[in-house]
Amino acid sequence: MTVRRTIYYILGLLEVLLGFRLVFKLLGANPESLFVSWIYTISEVFLIPFNAIFRTATTEGIETGAVLEPATIIAMVVYALIAWGLVKLTLIPKRNPTVLTKQDR
Repeated sequence: MTVRRTIYYILGLLEVLLGFRLVFKLLGANPESLFVSWIYTISEVFLIPFNAIFRTATTEGIETGAVLEPATIIAMVVYALIAWGLVKLTLIPKRNPTVLTKQDR
């Protein structure tokens, strides 16, 4: 049971991190802010495999520019599927080898 909880805990942390990144980019958060910069820096590592799949959409507003990063959404889905698959693997029952006694032979 603890393996599954650990997998879901790690997934939860990763999803929250990527969720913050997605919302900050969509709302045009100031990347010079210490917290926003930290979120972008930490989450960038998890987006590397997905960066070149789609182009990033950018719109300029009066004060800020909003960015839609499809890579973030794809990463969130893929990491959730990986975690789900790992949890399903932990549910596969272990085979108990049959021990033959002298009477069974």
